[in-house]
Amino acid sequence: MRDLAKVRSVGRAAIEQVRPLIMAGFDRRLTISYKNEMDLVTEIDLASEKGIVAIIEESFPGDGILGEEGGEVRSEAEYRWVIDPLDGTTNFAHHFPFFCISIGFEQKGVLQYGIIHDPIRRQTFEAEKGKGATLNGEPLQVSKTPKLSAALLCTGFAAARRDDPERNNMPFFDRFWKKCHGIRRTGSAALDLCYVATGALDGFWELGLSPWDTAAGSLIVREAGGTVTDRDGSPHTLKSGCIVASNGLIHPEMISTLAI
Repeated sequence: MRDLAKVRSVGRAAIEQVRPLIMAGFDRRLTISYKNEMDLVTEIDLASEKGIVAIIEESFPGDGILGEEGGEVRSEAEYRWVIDPLDGTTNFAHHFPFFCISIGFEQKGVLQYGIIHDPIRRQTFEAEKGKGATLNGEPLQVSKTPKLSAALLCTGFAAARRDDPERNNMPFFDRFWKKCHGIRRTGSAALDLCYVATGALDGFWELGLSPWDTAAGSLIVREAGGTVTDRDGSPHTLKSGCIVASNGLIHPEMISTLAI
């Protein structure tokens, strides 16, 4: 087992490396390209991932890397880093201040460490398997909201999959807003998961996500005492695509709502 203190040090160093780059790009006109009609990427996404990968490979040159922009490298490696260099790119490109950097680390497919940094608010969320989750060093704990009718939820919509009936979230949105206290849609799945971990949100669900969207955040929720599963209640993996995260108390109601 690798020394997670060194993993944590590298994760933090990567954040420090790219944070100034991201903040410098936030206030200027960006070069934007499109992966498809609705899914965009900026030069900041690309530069951020390049900087993160450079820091990782300097310390762990044999590790696997799965990044949103660069794809997968060394897929058979025992250790792998899962990177979203700028989660919330659409927000960033529109100068809406809600986006983050997300880095997860796993061994043989099991998440061991995650770090998510919100550069606007200078908030760093971290978790290490079995050791809890923190926000700027302070312990996190999910909410104690006991039932769905009193819960504040959050979700997202996969723009690139609007016409895919298997990924259409609108029917589920309709079900939930009739049952819960309110629903938010922020545009950053990684930060949404962090806010479940803080207790500000009681639950989060989304369809059609990629591994880099949930790697760090799912561990942070679990280590804050929450529950994370697939939409049918089965264990969540990075290949699931769908995620349901909650304080645990409202989880059965969320799963039953998604199963209707």
